[in-house]
Amino acid sequence: MNYAIIDLETTGAATVGQKITEIALFIHDGVQVIDEFSTLVNPERYINEGIVSLTGITNEMVQDAPKFYDIAKKIVEMTENCVIVAHNSNFDYTFLKNEFKALGYKYHKNSLCTVKASRKLIPKQRSYSLGLLCQSLGIDIRDRH
Repeated sequence: MNYAIIDLETTGAATVGQKITEIALFIHDGVQVIDEFSTLVNPERYINEGIVSLTGITNEMVQDAPKFYDIAKKIVEMTENCVIVAHNSNFDYTFLKNEFKALGYKYHKNSLCTVKASRKLIPKQRSYSLGLLCQSLGIDIRDRH
């Protein structure tokens, strides 16, 4: 079984009515990363200043980026026979499903939430945010994606 480790940036926190602005996808076979894909995504809508300051992704950065429908087939092919893995998978996976739904495609995968898993496996942490969790475990984050 392979795992599709995913991280998204979006135009907002609400999973309805917002769009993806960046996707990073790593396919892991349980031992190592065997494939990867990362791109900005043109959300076809304005990114407000609050989101720009949070993500660092500007309207100018995404204006010439592919639209979701341009990369949808690649995502389907890469994640075939994979479990979706994300830190707070409900957020990322819901965004992904909604983007496919807008294209008339039902995207369904099993998913694994690393927030929920870390709460069970590493109890009593002061925070389960990805940055603070990695810091407490001595894991260096060189780049968010």
